[in-house]
Amino acid sequence: MTYELETAPEIRDAVAARAARGVFCSANLSEEWYQAYLGWWRTRHGFSMEKDWLLFTTSTIAAISCMVRRFTAPAEQVLLMTPAVPAYFDAITGNGRQVTESPLQNHGGAYEIDFDDLERRLADPHTTLMLLNNPHSSTGSIWDRAALERIGLLTAKHQVMVIADESLCDLTDPGKPYVPFASVSAQCRENSITCVGPAEAFHLAGLQTAAVVIPNAVMRHKAGRALQGNGAAEPGVFAADAAIAAFTKGAAWLDARRAHIRANKDFAAAYLEKELPSVKAATSEAADRLWLDCGRLLGCAEEAADFIREKTGLSLSAGGRYGRNSEAFLCMNAACSRDALRADLDRLRDGLAAYEAFVLARC
Repeated sequence: MTYELETAPEIRDAVAARAARGVFCSANLSEEWYQAYLGWWRTRHGFSMEKDWLLFTTSTIAAISCMVRRFTAPAEQVLLMTPAVPAYFDAITGNGRQVTESPLQNHGGAYEIDFDDLERRLADPHTTLMLLNNPHSSTGSIWDRAALERIGLLTAKHQVMVIADESLCDLTDPGKPYVPFASVSAQCRENSITCVGPAEAFHLAGLQTAAVVIPNAVMRHKAGRALQGNGAAEPGVFAADAAIAAFTKGAAWLDARRAHIRANKDFAAAYLEKELPSVKAATSEAADRLWLDCGRLLGCAEEAADFIREKTGLSLSAGGRYGRNSEAFLCMNAACSRDALRADLDRLRDGLAAYEAFVLARC
């Protein structure tokens, strides 16, 4: 189920003030926009960026799609560590490139990188780009500095460029910091493009506001031309004001939201253990979703998702769209009120029970 969640009041006020002017032509980026990003990453994440590194873009996925087209050739491979969100697959295959998957290792719900497999795939001369999700949106894993440094060494060794999608960096659990990939080493900084923005953390996807961080001047020039040429570099009327308000006034609201999501994930884990022990949620430290292992259920997860949607109205994402190691999983939203989450978990429990009865009756 999709919930229409309100953003921070400070952002609503900023958008309302902009709308009150009554002028709705395209907007220019002010110095405030740059300083909002620089200040947030410096104080919140301990990473000092330079103003010149920042380019506006309408969305993370739009930027990724542009970068795939600009920095790879048709039929070349882009590496994903799966499970990965379906939009990544679309951005790659929709541009005539191939996906190569390095499946993460699932150890009882905690996911780790298989570095031997990762290097084998990076060593393939057809692999020219890696799309790194940091933190990992599907499983809620946070990659530590050592893991990111190892990725940086391997990608440099095999001459593979990195796009780091860090749009979920502000949705880590309380007390769980994230490490920007570009902050790890000079090697990581010079071989990467980082996608960031307030859309995920502050519910602003409809305002089309994000940024790319590119320290390497040559890559930045090429990326900027790609964004402009594909219509993904012009701010909408509310895009800059919303981002400025988020990064200068939204910290308290965001911290409360992070605590609420963590409490929801804990509630869901306890509910599943009691009411639906055959389903287990991944050990998540970030993101606002539940990655549910349904491998012990009868039938298949994709069919179960369709069945549950039809019978109960609960909308779940089938794991098969997230990569070949994810067919037995379902993805569920946890960014909602506690009452809504409890109701959805009840629908999940009842829907899966009905689905298993349906499967047995079909045998």
